[in-house]
Amino acid sequence: MVSLSTRRTMARLIFIMGLLLMFLGSAFLMGNLAGTSRISVLAAFFFVILGSLCAVLAIKLNKRSLYLFFATFFMLVGFFLFLSALKIIPAAFSEAWPLISVFSGLALFPAGWHRYGALRSWYVVPSMAFVILGSVLLVFSFNIVPFSFSHFMIRWWPLLVVLMGLMLVLISLGTKH
Repeated sequence: MVSLSTRRTMARLIFIMGLLLMFLGSAFLMGNLAGTSRISVLAAFFFVILGSLCAVLAIKLNKRSLYLFFATFFMLVGFFLFLSALKIIPAAFSEAWPLISVFSGLALFPAGWHRYGALRSWYVVPSMAFVILGSVLLVFSFNIVPFSFSHFMIRWWPLLVVLMGLMLVLISLGTKH
């Protein structure tokens, strides 16, 4: 049987080797990317590595759900920036900035699930609100509709009041059970 200190040493060694392979692979990838901006790829890798470090902190520390939220968020941002730098996603970040809201909503799901062990309304409703808000803003950001966001807000502002009331009702119904 392997002792506990030997297992910890092996786990640390594997972690360090994994980080070295990530950096080595990143360096080789940077050499192979001819038509892309190296700075944008570095920014994408920075967010992915930051997300990986947050995932390690989520495993090692007490505030796991908080670090799990940041790990998911940073990895989503990093993957988007990487795919955008490689022109796989043909949208620049200046057009797709509402994705920050969508990524925040998506990152709330695993963090809330980890914290409570089930779907709870006090994190599902806000996460869905972030995803819906980001999706609506993306529609205006990509000029899919023929009118502006300000025109939409002037005409349909009572809809926001109805949606806020609906969110409060859903949260209150979820907390009773």
